[in-house]
Amino acid sequence: MKSPGKIQLANIPTPVQEIVFEGRKFLIKRDDLTGAELSGNKVRKLEYLLYQARKEKARYLFTCGGDQSNHARATAIAAAKLGMKSKLFLWGRDKPNADGNLFLDKLTGAEIFFMNKKNYDFVNEIMQEESEILRKKGTNVYVIPEGGSTTLGIQGYVSFIDELSRQINFKQIDGILLAAGTGGTAAGIMAGLSQRNSNIRVYAVNVLYNEYVIRKKILQLAQGAVMEFNPGNEINPDNLSVLNGYSEEGYKRINRDKVELVNKLFRETGILLDPAYTGKAFYAYYHKFLLKQKKSKVLFLHTGGLFGVFGRKMEYLAV
Repeated sequence: MKSPGKIQLANIPTPVQEIVFEGRKFLIKRDDLTGAELSGNKVRKLEYLLYQARKEKARYLFTCGGDQSNHARATAIAAAKLGMKSKLFLWGRDKPNADGNLFLDKLTGAEIFFMNKKNYDFVNEIMQEESEILRKKGTNVYVIPEGGSTTLGIQGYVSFIDELSRQINFKQIDGILLAAGTGGTAAGIMAGLSQRNSNIRVYAVNVLYNEYVIRKKILQLAQGAVMEFNPGNEINPDNLSVLNGYSEEGYKRINRDKVELVNKLFRETGILLDPAYTGKAFYAYYHKFLLKQKKSKVLFLHTGGLFGVFGRKMEYLAV
C-alpha cells in the first residue's frame, strides 16, 4: 500500500458525539471542528495536496468554486499559512460588502477572478492556461480542481476511516450520510471502507450535480484512488446510495423548510449547519432516518460550512 505524504493543517481527530434531537438519538462526526478559519472537510484534502504543492516548489495555488466556496476559502487561508500566493476562480459576482467565505477570501489577499456560470463550465481549462503563462515566467503553480477532489486529495477521507475506527465500533453503524458537492469526501470514505472490506453504506446527498453525474464522479474517484494507492482492492458500487431531490432549489439557495429544521437543530443542540451542504444533508437525514426510529444507526457527517451561514443571515433570522 502506497502512503502519500501530508502536512498538518487540521485539528484532528474530530469528535464523534451522540446527539438527542426531538427525543431521537444519533451519532454525528464533527468535521466542522477541524479548525477555526480552516474549519470543515476541505482541510483534510488540503493536507495532502499542499504537501505535493510544496514538493513541486509551487509559489502559487490556483483553485475554483462558487463565491461562497468552503474549499476556495480553505485553500486561500492555507496558502497564506504556508507563505504561498493564491488565485481563486469563483462562479459569482464581486460584492463590495462581502460576507461569509468571500469576506475571508478577500481578507487573505487572494487574487479573485469572478466568472459567470457559462464561463465557469471551462474553469479547468482557464486555470491551466493561466498557470502555463506564469510557469513560462518562472513561477511554479499548483492547480487544485473544484473541491480538492483528486485521487490524492481524497486520501484525507481514506485516513478519516482509520480515525473513525478508533473512535467507534463499526458494528454501531450501518451507514454514513453526508452532503456531496464534488463527491471527493464520499469517494475517500468509500475507498477507506474498501480497505477494511466493510459494507457500511455511504449515503451521499447531492447538492450540486445531478444524481447520475455525482454517482459517476464518486465511483470513478474512489476506484482511481484505490488503483493508485492500494491496488488489489475493489470498490463495491452497491455500497453507494445517492439521495436525490434534496437540493431542488439549487446549490446557492435553501428553502424555508430546510432553514426551519436547521434553526431547530441549532436551538436544541447548539450545532449549526450551512445552507449549501450540511443543511440539505441533514434535511435528508431527518426525513429518511430520524423520523422513522428513536435511534439511528446511520452516522451523520458534519462537513462544516459555517461561514456560508453569514451569506444567508436574513433567511436564517426570518424563521
